[in-house]
Amino acid sequence: MNNTGILQCKQLTKRYTQGELDVEVLKGVNLTINTGERVAIMGASGSGKSTLLHLLGGLEKSSGGEVILDGVNLSKTSATKLAKLRNKSLGFIYQSHHLLGEFTVLENVAMPLLIAGLPVKQASLRASDLLKRVGLGHRIEHKPGELSGGERQRAAVARALINKPGVVLADEPTGNLDSKTAEQVYQLMLELNQELNVSFLVVTHDHELATKMGKVLHMEDGVITG
Repeated sequence: MNNTGILQCKQLTKRYTQGELDVEVLKGVNLTINTGERVAIMGASGSGKSTLLHLLGGLEKSSGGEVILDGVNLSKTSATKLAKLRNKSLGFIYQSHHLLGEFTVLENVAMPLLIAGLPVKQASLRASDLLKRVGLGHRIEHKPGELSGGERQRAAVARALINKPGVVLADEPTGNLDSKTAEQVYQLMLELNQELNVSFLVVTHDHELATKMGKVLHMEDGVITG
């Protein structure tokens, strides 16, 4: 990996065009996330925060510019290689946990490892160890519907980290939680950031969460204003 950061975008643009609709959501965004860094992005609804996260995560294609992850230019990568790189190098946490209700917590957390081809026994062991680490060792056989909101979000954090990614992208990770539970989730993210040296890029409206990150950036009208 080069010294320009583990995740970087250069002059990133995104335009949505449909019929007479033509909306420029991102207008030349430059951003570098370094190894072990914690960065929060704040901004009003519609400022482009979530779109930026989707482009950085390779979930959508940009209209222009570059996204570079682990030295790989995502726009010049095949869909198959992109999926493998995303599964290996990125973790995702959403406002809604996106756990699969028909699977146990253990199966949900182990899933990225199974997708990567790890045998079931090894994947289950790693998932079990990580769930114990996030305080859910007693919940591994439960379904998501049997967990509290905070427990589901902790399980989502575990799933995001199971492949030991370099970067976790989090979109309003505490948005559905009360202040006490939100603080617990933040403390968990901080511990894992320090222990595993994983970078966190968090999009949030939560000013309290943002100020606890190492760096706070602001988005307005599709650009980062500082």
